[in-house]
Amino acid sequence: MAQHFKNSSPSENIGGQGAAEGAPSPYQQGSDPRSHRPQQRRRSPWRVVGIIAAVLVVAGIGVACAFVLPGLISGGQQGGAATEQTDSPAGADGAQTGEGNELTEEELLAQQVDEKVGSMTLEQKVAQMFFVKPESLTGVGQVVAAGDATKEALEEIPVGGIIYFAENLQDPDQTREMLAATQSYAQEVSGLPIFLGVDEEGGTVSRIGGNEAFGIENVGDMADVGAMGDTEQAYNVAVEIGTYLTDLGFNVDFAPDADVANNPESDTMSLRSFGTTGDAVAPMVEAQVKGFADAGILCSAKHFPGIGGAEGDSHDSKIYSEKTADEMAEDELKPFEAAIEADVPFVMVGHLSVPNITGDDDPSSISSEIVTDLLRDRLGYEGIAITDSMAMGAATSTTDSGQLAVEAIKAGIDVVLMPEDLEAAYQAVLDAVNSGEITEERIDESVRRIVTVKLDRLADTEE
Repeated sequence: MAQHFKNSSPSENIGGQGAAEGAPSPYQQGSDPRSHRPQQRRRSPWRVVGIIAAVLVVAGIGVACAFVLPGLISGGQQGGAATEQTDSPAGADGAQTGEGNELTEEELLAQQVDEKVGSMTLEQKVAQMFFVKPESLTGVGQVVAAGDATKEALEEIPVGGIIYFAENLQDPDQTREMLAATQSYAQEVSGLPIFLGVDEEGGTVSRIGGNEAFGIENVGDMADVGAMGDTEQAYNVAVEIGTYLTDLGFNVDFAPDADVANNPESDTMSLRSFGTTGDAVAPMVEAQVKGFADAGILCSAKHFPGIGGAEGDSHDSKIYSEKTADEMAEDELKPFEAAIEADVPFVMVGHLSVPNITGDDDPSSISSEIVTDLLRDRLGYEGIAITDSMAMGAATSTTDSGQLAVEAIKAGIDVVLMPEDLEAAYQAVLDAVNSGEITEERIDESVRRIVTVKLDRLADTEE
């Protein structure tokens, strides 16, 4: 984990003069003491007793100073240092707790996240939970640049991320300029990096590779990569994709596809999937998660809990699986477990209906049995859970944009992707919090995950 903290508080200079000056010597340096011996006079016995008593008192004070003052000075210095460490902002270069123990990087990050989330308004926190198309944010018909409209839109709803499609990407220079300006506006408005995402799996799902304006070759279908059975090749493909995306200014790629194409009656995912069994797909997914990370880009395993065996296309209508959770664990869940083991930052939850797990035909993206019970509790995932596009038919056929966003967050989702109506979805979540349907603590839980990823994995690259 990269360090993103600097201890900017100057240390206080505690302590004063090292030692007090003593009385001058009765003898001048370099002279013979005998030549300055005073004339002897007869003293009374009581005067002698007084002198002895004075000597004893002075000696006692000297002993006290020798043994007590150093302790007092030391204690004062330690107390001052402890106060300084407690009051100063934490920094990775030796920040300490009140007890004088250095904080770990994880503790420093958690402290930074808590401070940031604690400083945000409810509106700012809810806005971070949306990842949208630039057109949905700005109201512009086709966004190919970031200017005043983008800045003003981010000031109104400082969303957590923006996803771009082929129509937004004309050439390398235009893309870099648009993304850099968007990032700058987001930083200025929210004090946080913004997620800048794209769907770039390769093969049939590619916005940059194969686009003549960018001069980058398409890496091909993942089915062909999987057929080679070579995890090193899968890793290299992810590094290649991640490298050209980061060069353009993207920081999130919605890949790899972790679905298992295990239904011969369906060809929806046959080219996008690495294979037909969970055991074959899992190591490829793990290799790609590591490859994307090494290329410096965040990635997302998709589409949980696995839509490769479903018939139909969730872009158009609801899709189903009749499997139980235990049956899916034997096949479909294995690639997601591998991705989680490789520390995947995002898991995209699809719109698959699994009635034998949820008890109804609601899509997985708004089901607590899938997001919380299966993904969080059973698989132990602690990263960002994001929905698939909420503009898809499998989602919109269930309910309206506002209620979809509310139900997704209630189910345990952290980020709502591409709601059909951003303003309606955003306002619906705010209303749900204000009415008590969703607690602010539930919002904070998701925003902490989002801010953690941004400060941990993006802060150093976006400065």
